[in-house]
Amino acid sequence: MNEMFERTELLLGEDGIKKLNNAKVAVFGVGGVGGYIVEALARSGIGEIHLFDNDTVALSNKNRQIIATDDTLGMLKTDAAKQRILSINKEINVVTHNMFYLPENANTVNLEGFSYVADALDTIVSKVELAVRCEKLKVPLISSMGAGNKLNPVGFTVADIYSTSVCPLAKVMRKLLKEKGVKKLKVVYTKEPPKKPLKIISANKRAVPGSVAFVPSVAGLIMAGEIVKDIISK
Repeated sequence: MNEMFERTELLLGEDGIKKLNNAKVAVFGVGGVGGYIVEALARSGIGEIHLFDNDTVALSNKNRQIIATDDTLGMLKTDAAKQRILSINKEINVVTHNMFYLPENANTVNLEGFSYVADALDTIVSKVELAVRCEKLKVPLISSMGAGNKLNPVGFTVADIYSTSVCPLAKVMRKLLKEKGVKKLKVVYTKEPPKKPLKIISANKRAVPGSVAFVPSVAGLIMAGEIVKDIISK
């Protein structure tokens, strides 16, 4: 027994640990939600993790992103996440993809062979594109809905996208996915209505959502839990 995973093995069993060690997972977006997905996957024994992001770590990320520290400011988020993963377990094969995933470049990413894909992207067209491709390839996918402008971490639940309500992002996703013929999509979402920010901060001509440390992190950990449970159940 690998001492690092001895307590995990008490719950998941030796066979479960082997399945996780042999799994290959892609995480799209390694910010507030995605960073915690990556953290939990690394600590759960996933053998190969692919990281997709094109952003760099900024001072404004430190309030909620686990990869954001004084030592990582200015680093590519994929590099910061890789560094953290390897500090947890050097045996993990970490592959970085420094890209902004969009329909225009989606065909450069080969999703075949992945055990699971996690969507922690912010851009709707990117989330829809990823869902369409994963369903076509029959690659398991879990997607995060809106975590910005929220304050209640216990409100998150796991559901199919077509069973969601209240969440504005989920509403748009339901419409677009239906138009694309996507029949199902596992998501993590909350029915908490978005709060109105006390003031407006703009970036790239868009209003920046408010965020806290204890909301996106919970969404990410729930997603990682679903990934781990689904992998060991096969």
